[in-house]
Amino acid sequence: MRTKDYTISYTVDQSAEEVFDAINNVRGWWSEEIEGNTDQLGAEFKFHYQDLHRTTQKITELVRGKKVVWRVIDSHINFVKDKAEWKGTDVVFEIGRKGRKTELRFTHVGLVPTIECYGNCSGAWGFYVNESLRGLITSGNGQPAKASDG
Repeated sequence: MRTKDYTISYTVDQSAEEVFDAINNVRGWWSEEIEGNTDQLGAEFKFHYQDLHRTTQKITELVRGKKVVWRVIDSHINFVKDKAEWKGTDVVFEIGRKGRKTELRFTHVGLVPTIECYGNCSGAWGFYVNESLRGLITSGNGQPAKASDG
């Protein structure tokens, strides 16, 4: 039996290209303190939140208007036993048409209910992808972690 990876999907009125551009504006929806390029294939960028969570992502797939994939190449999560739980996981954004709307499907491959950070991490993704990224896509206003928060 396969354990289910954390997934969120929703539709918006904006074009696939607008959704793609918003995803790649990581500072506009996840954290203002992202270090590095977030919109170039092969680029690496770093995320950190206070002393609780640090990760480095490498952009392994970037298909305009269709797909973005980040491989987590380094991870340090202070509030769980296995600090590197995210290392080797993939963060996947798939964009497609659903009728007259654009569907965004977010999957964190490897973030499954059997790992310790699932509850806290899925809750955080729920806010950042379902609320902040959606707001950036639909209104131009995301709710990223502020520089003073981390």
